[in-house]
Amino acid sequence: MTAIIASLGAATMAGLVMIIVGLRASMRRPLKLRLPPMNWRSPGVLALVLAVLGLVIALTTGWVIAVLVFPLVGLGLPYLIGKTEGAADITKLEAMEEWTRSLSGLLTSGAGLEQALVATLRSTPVPIKTEVSLLVARLRARWTTQAAIRAFADDLNDPTGDIIAANLLLGTARRGEGLATILEGLAESVALDIRARRQVEADAAKPRATARWVTIITAVVLAGLFLTDYVLPYKSGAGQLALLGLLGAYAAVLVWMRKIALGKPALRFLGDQGSRP
Repeated sequence: MTAIIASLGAATMAGLVMIIVGLRASMRRPLKLRLPPMNWRSPGVLALVLAVLGLVIALTTGWVIAVLVFPLVGLGLPYLIGKTEGAADITKLEAMEEWTRSLSGLLTSGAGLEQALVATLRSTPVPIKTEVSLLVARLRARWTTQAAIRAFADDLNDPTGDIIAANLLLGTARRGEGLATILEGLAESVALDIRARRQVEADAAKPRATARWVTIITAVVLAGLFLTDYVLPYKSGAGQLALLGLLGAYAAVLVWMRKIALGKPALRFLGDQGSRP
């Protein structure tokens, strides 16, 4: 155990020496050294801080696994018990619904399809602003309307986006006056899909909230136990490995729970066909 702690201390000192040498070499340059502001929310910076904290605990208390556990818990636990991508998907769906209604209104007023697509850029919701901007840029770059719409579907990368794009492709082929009505009905269908997904997300959030509170309570209890003699049998080398295995098993259960909550993504039907004009 002493050899492990000494190795960790030597590796840390070697890293500090390399950082100092690198900074001194940079300061010899004629250009003024400007260090970027430290972003404490960056995963890399957070992992470094937690690793240093774990190293301090390992050197002062003998709990060597703290060097590994602290960064993994600090970075992995918020992801495992936090929100899933479902909320972001719903926000994107809402943006597509709003954009589809806007496009339908412009078509109803008499604008052509290409003109309406370009005009929607001013009021496009933020979640799909980039995708619509690319669509407009391709139309202005003289892409064919069909190719630009297919590329738009690939950028959205969503089954609902494929449905919207498919209706737009039919509109480019027929150039009829019924496209605005079809898009309005499609927006209503997307709204129903949003309500259903919100219900599913609300139901999935309940077990995540339970797991979150169980994890918090368990962490508090473990922190309290480390202040007593109850965990002394785990302080040996074999004991720390056993404790690390138990913590890993708990983390595996959280990973399994998150995987179940995510479910299987819906399949697209247009495919990646719009990469070229």
